[in-house]
Amino acid sequence: MGEFVIKMPDVGEGVAEAELVEWHVKPGDPVREDMVIAAVMTDKATVEIPSPVSGTVVWLGAAVGDTVAVKAPLVRIETAGEDDRSAASTPQPTPIGVQPVAETRPVAQLPGAATPSQPQAPAAPTQKPLASPAVRLFAQENGIDLRQVSANRPDGRIVREDLERYLSRGADSSITPTMPARNTTTEEIKLTGLRRRIAEKMSLSAARIPHITYVEEIDMTGLEELRAMMNRDRKPEQPKLTVLPFLMRAIVKAVADQPNVNATFDDDAGIVTRHGAVHIGIAAQTTAGLVVPVVRHAEARGIWDCAAEMIRLTDAARAGTATRSELSGSTITISSLGALGGIVSTPVINHPEVAIIGVNKIATRPLWDGTQFVPRKMMNLSSSFDHRIIDGFDAATFIQHIRVLLETPALIFIES
Repeated sequence: MGEFVIKMPDVGEGVAEAELVEWHVKPGDPVREDMVIAAVMTDKATVEIPSPVSGTVVWLGAAVGDTVAVKAPLVRIETAGEDDRSAASTPQPTPIGVQPVAETRPVAQLPGAATPSQPQAPAAPTQKPLASPAVRLFAQENGIDLRQVSANRPDGRIVREDLERYLSRGADSSITPTMPARNTTTEEIKLTGLRRRIAEKMSLSAARIPHITYVEEIDMTGLEELRAMMNRDRKPEQPKLTVLPFLMRAIVKAVADQPNVNATFDDDAGIVTRHGAVHIGIAAQTTAGLVVPVVRHAEARGIWDCAAEMIRLTDAARAGTATRSELSGSTITISSLGALGGIVSTPVINHPEVAIIGVNKIATRPLWDGTQFVPRKMMNLSSSFDHRIIDGFDAATFIQHIRVLLETPALIFIES
């Protein structure tokens, strides 16, 4: 028998270490050549590590969430050969973008690590009392738990006389309702991979950026009518339009008048960088967590182009195939939960940006037109700004500009 040691691969781009985010094997598991045995993450890119040999896993060198240096021993595999190939080179990792990582796969326990408690076997089910449907109905109408009633018949069947005798005991012997059992279990879940990076990014934003949130309601009735018409008449190769492409184009027009909003702020250097390019991040939920694919140069795209690129990027992010460049470099972000958007939200700015536009759900509400209430399709925008860079007046002016564009959608299509 021989032994083969797999070391942490060099994932490129000068990275000296990576976080282990998933094990596909545990000690004692058989592996075959080219089988994926682990996944590691650097920044927002995840790579899979295959095994170059077949054999049996005998040792794991890290736990999920650990940071492992390049070339450090990661796995030992017992092989059928006689030679010890522990000094062999590390297998080539396979990049998988932001592939969602399953959190329920077994994780090897390292020496000194806490061993998870074993689930207890479920209690044996209580035998169902014997009674006719009529007796069960009588018991239900009188609030009697049949499990509390003793049967006098040899076969154990409860009859109405048993229930009447039970009721005749009086208030002192009233039935005690069955209470649900207390649940005292706890579960500790270590933040790893993308989830940990999200936590770090949110902590950074909350700690460094003094947020100001501005909420405005938008009458979307006209835009919704236009959107329905455009979707009805679209060409086969054109994507179905949502509200977001219209909002993207409205943002492009609004930042042309207020360039401070389309900016990033280097806190350490004290430098605000205004961007002529409008790179709009679209916060997208995946099974692994929140990622922000970036529609680049929205200022040079029309409605249909914005929609197509947004769909391409969000599909890639959810499939785990988005590249690092497609998940970075935004200058302003849109956050939307669609139908789950609620009435108001307080979106957290995507550091180092200075603004984020939060989209709430569209709902039909009565609106006073000066003489009567009329039904209109209304939507709130809940937007946050870095108060160090954007004053309240400027934030309100920016959102009001967007409101005018969305409420009069023809203006979106007029070139300045």
